[in-house]
Amino acid sequence: MAIAAAATGMVLTVTVPTTAAVVSPSVQADEPTQTAEPSVIEAAAEAAITFDRAALHGKFDPEAKLQEIVTAAGGEVSAGEAKGSLSAPMDQLVKTSPFGYRVSPITGFGGEFHEGQDYSQSCGTPVKASAAGTVTFAGWHAFGGGNRVVVDHGNGLETTYNHLSVIDVSVGQVVARGELVAKVGTTGASTGCHLHFEVLVDGQTVDPLGWL
Repeated sequence: MAIAAAATGMVLTVTVPTTAAVVSPSVQADEPTQTAEPSVIEAAAEAAITFDRAALHGKFDPEAKLQEIVTAAGGEVSAGEAKGSLSAPMDQLVKTSPFGYRVSPITGFGGEFHEGQDYSQSCGTPVKASAAGTVTFAGWHAFGGGNRVVVDHGNGLETTYNHLSVIDVSVGQVVARGELVAKVGTTGASTGCHLHFEVLVDGQTVDPLGWL
């Protein structure tokens, strides 16, 4: 972009070039081509001239995405749609035993269906709510989960946090995404300090990795 001040110093002329016409290769070299005349803008010499580029700004809202997904699709949510709608339940996730069939670390027998994702971490590590919701269970789980917290996120979506050493919430409490709910432990059917994290849609467990 060329900017030139008039010799008198009284007028500033700004020349804004436009894109020249594209000439097809089939056009002979000796054929004349047409180009658009540049636009000329004049302003007083002391005028301040700036050239700003428009910018678009956006902020991802995981809670809005989550509610949109579960409201529209319910139990038919695909992993691609749900990806990123839940936040990590701990600051650092070290994946160990995945969702699905496995050899039981307790009995040693194969064919056990593991209904969550395990994350190895030191006992006492903070555990956080993966999304906003209401605590519907906070206590001892009789079927191996040990100290357990369940958070209802609405529209059939729940998350559970298991084998906890400490429970920091109570039933009926409303929690925000990322709020402390418990601390990692090894209670219940556990062989060491870790978090067993579950995602349930309409009462059925699904692979948590499809939501994180």
